Amino acid sequence: MKVLVTGAKGQLGVDLVKAMSRTSWNVYAFGKDELDITNQELVNEKVEEIRPDVIIHSAAYTKVDQAETDVEQAFLVNAVGTRNLAVAAEKVQAKICYISTDYVFNGQADSPYLEHQQTNPLGVYGKSKYAGEELTKTLSTKYFIVRTAWVYGAHGQNFVKTMLKLAKEKDELGVVHDQVGSPTYTVDLANFIIELIQSEKYGIYHGTNSESCSWFEFAKAIFEESNISIKVNPLTTADFPRPASRPDYSVLGNLSLRINGFQPLRPWREALKSFLKEINS
Repeated sequence: MKVLVTGAKGQLGVDLVKAMSRTSWNVYAFGKDELDITNQELVNEKVEEIRPDVIIHSAAYTKVDQAETDVEQAFLVNAVGTRNLAVAAEKVQAKICYISTDYVFNGQADSPYLEHQQTNPLGVYGKSKYAGEELTKTLSTKYFIVRTAWVYGAHGQNFVKTMLKLAKEKDELGVVHDQVGSPTYTVDLANFIIELIQSEKYGIYHGTNSESCSWFEFAKAIFEESNISIKVNPLTTADFPRPASRPDYSVLGNLSLRINGFQPLRPWREALKSFLKEINS
């Protein structure tokens, strides 16, 4: 099998490529410097040349706050770039797997969001990712959309690494307690995506580690699992204003995953232990 990966140097992309290196597949991994997804001719040319069986599209514009003023760039990458890949995939009859986000929801629910619930993104980032979903759905006949959330891994900047860094500099921290979601370890997400793309069970999936917590609870768990003694104070979102609104509640239910016969990802706390072991080994 031939697999083309975009965003291959990103947090998820690195773990995807690493996991696929254990298969017999031919993997073509591209960072943004090797493949400009916003250039339609270039994308068509590359996909035509490789003729992959699957495209895993994990490249994205992810600067949530900056997107509020950098609207055109966010839509250029997340919508137009995705359109280019979906069109090119369809020409060679390749499957496409688009990695999306919890930010397509407004966060006002009080129970986990199911895959086919009404979306209503709050900010430019969420709106641009949702546009990418719509373009994938309308332009491809063989698509997987995988929404994920609160992603962390060994190969990028993320909340876990930030907390560990701050713990070395301070003896007290404030962390938001009124935003709830499901932390997701890139290794677990990559393994699920690799299982998914081997199927023909097309559609929308939610790929996060199981169970949920607030950022405050997540921070406390990081310090407990790392045997770090530090005082963590709960803050409200209002105490910590940002240019872009965040969903207050972005727990993603995994109904689609279960009814299609896939194993739910393990609980987030178990995944966190594995991650800490990975970065400390």
